Amino acid sequence: MELTLLGTGGPEGLPRPDCPCAACATALGRDARAATAALIDGTLLLDLTPGAAFAAARSGHSLGGVRQVLLSHPHDGPAVEVPAGLPQPGRVPDGRELALMSGHRVRALALDAPGTGYEVTGPEGERLLYLPPGAAPAGFDEPRAPYEMVLADVVGRPDALARLRSAGAIGATTDVVAVHIDHDVPPGPELARRLAAAGARAVPDGTTLDIGAYEEVPDVPHRTLVLGGARSGKSVEAERRLEAFPDVLYVATGGTRGGDTEWARRVAAHRERRPGSWRTAETCDLVPLLDDREDSAPLLIDCLSLWLTYAMDEVGAWDDAEWAGGGERALRERVAGLVDAVRRTRRTVVAVSNEVGSGIVPATASGRRYRDELGRLNAAFASECEHVLLVVAGQALALRG
Repeated sequence: MELTLLGTGGPEGLPRPDCPCAACATALGRDARAATAALIDGTLLLDLTPGAAFAAARSGHSLGGVRQVLLSHPHDGPAVEVPAGLPQPGRVPDGRELALMSGHRVRALALDAPGTGYEVTGPEGERLLYLPPGAAPAGFDEPRAPYEMVLADVVGRPDALARLRSAGAIGATTDVVAVHIDHDVPPGPELARRLAAAGARAVPDGTTLDIGAYEEVPDVPHRTLVLGGARSGKSVEAERRLEAFPDVLYVATGGTRGGDTEWARRVAAHRERRPGSWRTAETCDLVPLLDDREDSAPLLIDCLSLWLTYAMDEVGAWDDAEWAGGGERALRERVAGLVDAVRRTRRTVVAVSNEVGSGIVPATASGRRYRDELGRLNAAFASECEHVLLVVAGQALALRG
């Protein structure tokens, strides 16, 4: 099947009309996007949007051969003039299948939000999944064969990809293309980085793709270290990198602190952000988790700085005499063991750590020791990661990868 994306933007397009936000202000040229509409083999149009005929012409196509127009949004949307010769738009009821004379079959899928999703099967068996904005499939609990291509609202509903991956509907060679792109993420490098972390990509309006032909699917980083200062957004960035994947194991190294209500509020805020499908382990015993070949679920470790506090407690690193009498050597061995486990792990790992030492020098020897050891740990851990990010004021800067 041949797919031409006449538009890849949100329902209002990008930039949005009269919107002064930074994302809209920079959505120029190739980053400007009309509302999403997809033309399949010149005969099936998914979503009729303003200017569809002109968009098709700009991409070297015509709507003259279209025999079916299907709507996916929860309502028909604003009035759109139907070009002469184009059939009136319609909708397939959930669970029903429509067979076209061209040999295409279209099945409507139930969603967890208003709207209609479409599974399109080509004459030669290629399969495309098209989802409307803000929606994910409902009832995808049973195993499914991978689609050749998925068009979805990756930024707005990354959990839809997690659901599809859990059911096997997204495989290693599935081409996940982001559509309904709105002003939630600045266009350009930041959008590309955010999508690549989910194993997806974006293409400009007017792009024609061959469904079923192998495309270079973005590689999801195997190991990532996210650094940042206090309240920089580093934990949110780390969580965002795995929210499109199911059954993530969230490893909380902070444990519990009886009677500390402020700490309890922090822990509760973290838990509320996590997808319901994620599991949680409160432990500082990281090496067995990294070595576990029976559990292939991704790991999110938050955070290494608290792990270091635990390790320094265990070896008596805060006392000068114990530090000199063997504590330093014991800590080096623990750090080396953790770094070696990261080097050998087969799991996808995203770890969070504090970037310290750029400001006030600690007033105590133990404080300076912690600062120095955390710097060494971060450097050693980063050396084993394909991706290293520094988060400053909520902005992720790529240091590697």
